[in-house]
Amino acid sequence: MYPVIRMIKALAKGRSRQIDILDTVISQHIAWPWDIDPWKDLNNGRTLTLFDLGRIELAQASGLNGALLRNRWGIVVAGNTTRYRKRITMFQRFEMRTRVIGWDHRFVYMEQAMWRGEECCNHILVRGAVTSRAGIVPPEQVVAALGADTTSPALPDWVRHWTAADHERPWPPTI
Repeated sequence: MYPVIRMIKALAKGRSRQIDILDTVISQHIAWPWDIDPWKDLNNGRTLTLFDLGRIELAQASGLNGALLRNRWGIVVAGNTTRYRKRITMFQRFEMRTRVIGWDHRFVYMEQAMWRGEECCNHILVRGAVTSRAGIVPPEQVVAALGADTTSPALPDWVRHWTAADHERPWPPTI
């Protein structure tokens, strides 16, 4: 089940402040028993759902949610790559950091990480798209709707390499 109460909390926290689209959102979490898999770790699917909550808070705090509603736009995840490195077990507290890295002509790139103290447990790179009935809305148009500078920071090499590698991946898959 989707963590609706956590989502409401993320929206409320995001509503209580205003940030730039490139600012980092930091949120605190606990791995509850219903987040844990049979191997006593934070479930990988729940990890992705918790990362959703970080993006929801960022969208609310940056004004993106308002721009989406005003323009009748939607938002989708168009790809991601995730690293799981350290366990998060039941009742452990962790911090999630969420930020926009930049954008290209089609997608916005975000990174998120879950930290326990000085240790990074998980990290995700997300490629997202804002959509309208006409298709993908250019990120510059979206950022302009926020009243922010439409010039993207340079995407790091590792993001550009991932994007290039993903373009080589066959679609549809042959499986």
